[in-house]
Amino acid sequence: MIPTGDDLKIISVDVKDIRFPTSLGAHGSDAMHTDPDYSCVYVTLETLRGVNGNGLTFTLGRGTDVVRLSVMSMKHLLEGRNAGEIFRNFSQTWRSLTSESQLRWIGPEKGVTHLAVAAIVNALWDLWAKLEGVPLWRLLTNMDPELLVSTIDFRYISDVLTPREAIEMLKNAQEGKQERIEELLERGYPAYTTQVGWMGYSDGKIRELCTKYMDMGFRAFKLKVGRDISSDVKRCELVRKEIGYENTLMIDANQIWDVNEAIEWVKKLAHFKPLFIEEPTSPDDVLGHAAIARALRPLGIGVATGEMCCNRVLFKQFLQAGAMQYCQIDSARIGGVNEILSVYLMAKKFNVPVIPHAGGVGLCEMVQHLQMWEYTSLCKSQKMIEFVDQQHDQFVHPARVIDAKYTAPTDPGYSTELTAEAIENYEYPSGKEWQRMFQEGIFQEIKY
Repeated sequence: MIPTGDDLKIISVDVKDIRFPTSLGAHGSDAMHTDPDYSCVYVTLETLRGVNGNGLTFTLGRGTDVVRLSVMSMKHLLEGRNAGEIFRNFSQTWRSLTSESQLRWIGPEKGVTHLAVAAIVNALWDLWAKLEGVPLWRLLTNMDPELLVSTIDFRYISDVLTPREAIEMLKNAQEGKQERIEELLERGYPAYTTQVGWMGYSDGKIRELCTKYMDMGFRAFKLKVGRDISSDVKRCELVRKEIGYENTLMIDANQIWDVNEAIEWVKKLAHFKPLFIEEPTSPDDVLGHAAIARALRPLGIGVATGEMCCNRVLFKQFLQAGAMQYCQIDSARIGGVNEILSVYLMAKKFNVPVIPHAGGVGLCEMVQHLQMWEYTSLCKSQKMIEFVDQQHDQFVHPARVIDAKYTAPTDPGYSTELTAEAIENYEYPSGKEWQRMFQEGIFQEIKY
C-alpha cells in the first residue's frame, strides 16, 4: 500500500499558471464574483521512476500568479525527498508544509499559502494513486482505517475528534463495503447542476439550459442570487416553472449579505422552497451562520457553507455551533486530501451531510473521488455532487456524468492531469490562446 524504492525520489517540482477566459461568456458569475476567469495553479511532481504526480488549486484569474509564487517558496520541502517516505509519514509532511517557520506567518493555514499547500498535497495523492495503479477513491477505499487516519494532522481538532474515534468510525462502516463499491461502479453517484443558474445569464439562456439538463436527467438545480431581490424572485419563478416543484432547487448568495439582510432576503424567496441557502454571509462568520440557520429552520430551509472555509478548525466550529446543515468541502480550498478527510470525519460525527462544492477547474474531477470514498467507506449513503459543465475537456481523464450521475473513475490517479494542449494554449501569459487574445485586444496582459 505504501510504495517503496530509491527511484521514488522527487527530482523536480514544476508550477504553472493556467487560466481560461470564462468571463467572456459570464460563466461562473455570481453576486460576489462578477467576471471570473476560471484558472488554476498546476503542480507536477517528477520522480526518478518516471511517474509524475499532478495537482492543482482553483483560482479566478488575477492572483493565480501569487499562489504560484507561494508554491515555488515551498519547493525546497519536497525536492530530493522520497515519495514513499512522505506517504509513510504523511501527516508530518503535511504539518511541515503548513508550519514552515517563516511562511506560516503569512497564513497560517489559510489564504494564499493554504491554496499552495492544496496544490502540492493534491499532486502527492495523485502520485500515490498512480504508483498503486488505481483511482484515488479506490486508493482511499482500499486503505486500512489505521493507515488512512495516519495521514491526518489532528492538531486543533482533537477536542472534537481523536484518531481512535476516527478509526472506529471507519471500522464500523466496513459492513457492506464491497456491495457499495459494486453499486457505485454499476450506477454511479447522483449529481446536481449549477450550470443553469449563473448570475450573468439571460432569461432565455436559463430556460434553454433548464430544458437541456432536465433532458439529461438532472432533477436538482442551483441558482445564484443576491444582487437584486426583484431579479431573484423573477429568476426563481423562471427556474421553478421550468423544473417544477417536484424537483430540488438550491440558492447561493456567495457571501454577499449581512446576517439580518440574509434572513430577510431568503424569507422573500422561501415560497420557492429552496433546500438550502449557500454562503449567505461572510464565510468566516460562524455565529452569523448559526443565527441565519435558526431563523430559517421554521421555513424548512437549511444553510450550506464550506466552499470558502479556510481550514479544519473553522469547519469544526461551524459543526459545533450548528451553523451548517450541509457541509461543503472544496477539494482545493483547504490543505488537500489529508485535511479534507478530517472534515468528512467530523461531519460524520455531527451527522451533517457533505455535499461538496465543485465546478471550477478540476473541482468536479477531484470531488467525485472524495464523495465516492465517503460512500464506500464512511457514511453508507449517497448525497449529491455539484456538476458544472466547464473545462472538463482540458483533462486527460475528465469527469463523466451520464443520466445525471458521476461515473466512477477507473483510471489511476486523482483525475488532475491536464492535457498537453491545455497547457500549450492556456498557460498564462505565454499560452497560444492568451497571446492571440492580447494581440486582438480581447484582454490586456497584466504586468508587474
